[in-house]
Amino acid sequence: MQLFVMRHGQATPFSESDANRKLTKNGFDEVEKMASWLNSAHGDIERILVSPYVRAQQTAQQIIKHPKIFAKPITVDFITPEGNAKQVHDYIDGLLTSATIESILIVSHMPLVSYLLAELTLESNAPIFQTAAIAHIDYDVTLMKGRLVSLISPSDI
Repeated sequence: MQLFVMRHGQATPFSESDANRKLTKNGFDEVEKMASWLNSAHGDIERILVSPYVRAQQTAQQIIKHPKIFAKPITVDFITPEGNAKQVHDYIDGLLTSATIESILIVSHMPLVSYLLAELTLESNAPIFQTAAIAHIDYDVTLMKGRLVSLISPSDI
């Protein structure tokens, strides 16, 4: 199973609340670049799990404009910056036991995306994600862990 963990694009530094921060023009450009890469390199994303925060929702909406990415984003209220990586891991494993899914994209925030990599992979590394970066994990549903294949950011493309 292929698992992708993405940090939202660059967001405005201030808003009335952290949850309401929106993507900047540069943030939309970053997401577009990564969405094009994801569409051409992997495509066929079956599930998109997204934070309820505005910038993550905007990121997911930009991604689904691409033809091979046909999944409708599902808002998961606990994949926020302060979310619990173990809880997200358990949620993913629950999804995988109840349905045959070949690919999932998670759109969230720092520091959760870093903690998710440590939680979901055998390597247990927690790298810093640039905005709009995507980690690709080859996830073994039997082991309930995966191998980090790549961590790509807009500056790499």
